[in-house]
Amino acid sequence: MRPYEVMIILDADLDEETIRAAVERWLQLIEARGAERGHLDVWGKRRLAYEINRKTDGFYVVLQAKSEPAAMEELHRVLSLADEVIRHKVLRIPAKVYGPPKNAGNAAVAEHS
Repeated sequence: MRPYEVMIILDADLDEETIRAAVERWLQLIEARGAERGHLDVWGKRRLAYEINRKTDGFYVVLQAKSEPAAMEELHRVLSLADEVIRHKVLRIPAKVYGPPKNAGNAAVAEHS
């Protein structure tokens, strides 16, 4: 199994319960195909770098999973068809960066100690 990271930008006009249900549905989709759920990071509502489909804000979610390529291809297909998704990107990541983000502030302190 390979580590993946998926960034999903959803329509910011949706309520949080709808967003949580959609994310859970996508996680269950890949788990049904043998993937292992990883770190889930909900960034929340943020300004888009540029307007997409007349929208200036998006709701950002970043999820990680260990999976075979076929499960991620299916997730990509489903996200491409989902009306609530503005943009998404599925990336295969190195194993050493898989997991919760490291705290940059602690790393800087450790280097100077």
